[in-house]
Amino acid sequence: MKQPEHANQSPKATLEPQRIDRMASRALYAELMLYPKPGLVSPVDRGSHEDMDAATFLRSLFALRGYFRDIATTAGAGGELPQLQQLGIAAEARMLAATGGVNTHRGAIFTLGLLAAGAAHLGAMGRSLSDQALADTIRDRWGAALSAPVHKSETPSHGEIAALRYGAGGARAGAAAGFPLLFAVGLPALRETLEETGSKQRAQVQCLFAVMAQLEDTNLLYRGGVEGLAYVRRAACRFLASGGSLNRDWEQHAVAIHRAFIRRRLSPGGSADLLAAAWFVHLLDRG
Repeated sequence: MKQPEHANQSPKATLEPQRIDRMASRALYAELMLYPKPGLVSPVDRGSHEDMDAATFLRSLFALRGYFRDIATTAGAGGELPQLQQLGIAAEARMLAATGGVNTHRGAIFTLGLLAAGAAHLGAMGRSLSDQALADTIRDRWGAALSAPVHKSETPSHGEIAALRYGAGGARAGAAAGFPLLFAVGLPALRETLEETGSKQRAQVQCLFAVMAQLEDTNLLYRGGVEGLAYVRRAACRFLASGGSLNRDWEQHAVAIHRAFIRRRLSPGGSADLLAAAWFVHLLDRG
C-alpha cells in the first residue's frame, strides 16, 4: 500500500493511553459536528434517522470515555484480539445503556478501537507511528483472527445482517486487511484538501465523499439494498468529479445530496466511521 510522501515517517514519542483516548473522542466529536454530511446525524438535523439525534450521540460519547484508553493499555501490554473484543463488548453495552438501546457508535468502537490498539502496540514496541506501520500492525497482529469465522451474534448489527445477506466483507474484512480504504483513499483526500484549503470542514467532507464513492457500506446495503449503495456511490462520484469541496458551490451541492439521501432514508454509517478514523489518524500524526 503506497502512502503519501508526507505521511508521518519520523519516530514519535510514545502516546500515552489517556492521550489516545482523548484523540479518539475528539475524532468522534468532530465527525458528529460536521455538516453537511449526507444522510447522517449532525447538530443541524437527524439526517435519515428517526431514532437518534446529536444529543443521542453526545450521550454515547460520554459513555465511551475510557474505552480507548483501556484498549490501548491492553494492546500495549500484548493483548490478543479476544481481550480487545471483551473491552469493545463492554463499551457497546455502556453505549446502549446511555442511548436507550440505539446503536450510535458500534462501528466506531470497532474501527477506532483497533486503530488505538495498533498505535499503542507500536509504541510499546518502540516503533515509529507511520501510516504504513499502523496498517501493517493491525493486519499482521490481528488480521488472521479477524478473518476467522465468527459465531452469529444474538443481536447482530444492521451491518452484520447486510454482510450475510449480500455477501459483503464488512468492517471486519477491511480491518483484517489493514484498512486499505482508510489509508489509500480517505486519509489522502483529507490531508490534501486540508493542505490546499486549510479548512477542517472541507477536508472532512472531501474525505467522506471519497470513501462513500468506493466503500461497500453494509449500513447502506441494509437500508437501501444494492440499489441504495449504487445510488450513494454515483452521487459521491458526481460530487468529486465536480471538484468536490474545492468547488465554489461545494456546500450547496453537498446539502442537495444530503436532502436526497434523507428522502431515500440512506445513511452511509460505514463511511462516517472511516471519516472519524481518518481524523483520528490525523491527530495521531500530529502527536
